[in-house]
Amino acid sequence: MKLLFLNGVNLNLTGKREPGVYGTETLESINRDIAAHFAEDECSFYQSNLEGEICTAIQNADGVYDGIILNAGAFTHYSYAIRDAIASVSVPVVEVHMSNVHSREEFRNKSVLSEVCKGVICGFGKNSYILAGESFKL
Repeated sequence: MKLLFLNGVNLNLTGKREPGVYGTETLESINRDIAAHFAEDECSFYQSNLEGEICTAIQNADGVYDGIILNAGAFTHYSYAIRDAIASVSVPVVEVHMSNVHSREEFRNKSVLSEVCKGVICGFGKNSYILAGESFKL
């Protein structure tokens, strides 16, 4: 199975930014743990703070990957461009968040991406990524 783990805006600061919410592990460390969990699969990792680059990564994944695990960060709440990119491809996408977005600020309760995603997993820290990846094996 080929999986793309795609991270959006500010996730490069994981481990430094709001450690009480996101923990102290870096994104690189989290990616290593994910790769170890999916050792029998082919995993690729990409992070960008640029909305258009995330759209391009989604478009380029179509026909190449079996699934995309997407943590779009704050883009989740307002990026119709990313939403349209997801809707334009046949590769399924699972939206993930490390924190429980429903127990945080009100604006985080609304995702413009969810309705075009296969599913949504939130609140399990780095394990949100692993749960999302496992969903492609069901």
